[in-house]
Amino acid sequence: MSVDQDTVRRIARLARIAVRDDELPALASELNTILDWVEQLGEVNTDDVEPMTSAVAMTMKMRDDVVTSGNHQKDVLANAPQSEDGFYVVPRVVE
Repeated sequence: MSVDQDTVRRIARLARIAVRDDELPALASELNTILDWVEQLGEVNTDDVEPMTSAVAMTMKMRDDVVTSGNHQKDVLANAPQSEDGFYVVPRVVE
């Protein structure tokens, strides 16, 4: 896979990152290097490798799955600066 300058420009726009036109060739080259490295990782044979959650062998801590009283809506909403109909009221982010 190869990334061109138009793709870098589009990625930057989607990520809301300001990128000048003179930075595009270097970023395209850097992204291509990263993608080449990722493709190399895909060539590694991992058939006999067990999945792991940590580099150190350990047992995951588990808790009993117990039904609790729940329904703490009033307690939670007591912390809200503003609530309405049982929900937090937050400022509009998207117009």
